[in-house]
Amino acid sequence: MHMQRYSSAAIMNLHRNFLARQTPMKTKMVNPFMESKNACDVFINHRGIDTKRTIATLLYDHLSWLNLQPFLDNKNMKPGDKLFDNIDNAIRNCKIGVTVFSPNYCKSYFCLHELALFMESKKKVIPIFCDIKPSELRIVNNGNVPSKDLERFNLALEEAKYTVGLTFDSSKGNLSDVVKNASEIVIESLIEMESEQKLIKSSRNTPMAL
Repeated sequence: MHMQRYSSAAIMNLHRNFLARQTPMKTKMVNPFMESKNACDVFINHRGIDTKRTIATLLYDHLSWLNLQPFLDNKNMKPGDKLFDNIDNAIRNCKIGVTVFSPNYCKSYFCLHELALFMESKKKVIPIFCDIKPSELRIVNNGNVPSKDLERFNLALEEAKYTVGLTFDSSKGNLSDVVKNASEIVIESLIEMESEQKLIKSSRNTPMAL
């Protein structure tokens, strides 16, 4: 299984056209803290102790440079914000999720809650398996996962295991490569979503033949 990819020239053209449409909307400088309650393009789900200083932040910075609106907890939230309210709202209103799986990911209730919310909200999720294989993903329950959440977390993990994604080995790989590849997939996905929405809108506006 592999992700459908475009040629380099096609990707550049897609990026150019898509980002050109985004630019008029982003000309006004906005305080990122004021964006937390608004829809974002991409929500980055990750385990902070593993990947916040590497893939997560680099991906956030690169997507921001591309004029998109990514969401990363320490970038979009400020002291005093309600954690679950802001996180849940951002996930429900995002277009795409990027989940960075890592060795300590499944030990975090918050990571698993975010993943489950992605799946329950029927969001497209792009997995990045960083120093871990899909088959190694399993919940580590030290009594911190309520029974009511255990089933939804397991269902979300199973769905993620069988979603095609990127792999990254920090001992061999280049961070800039995985960030670039993930960003390209995000933009391709956003373009596809935009095209699908236009088709749906067009079909609704087409009068039925008598």
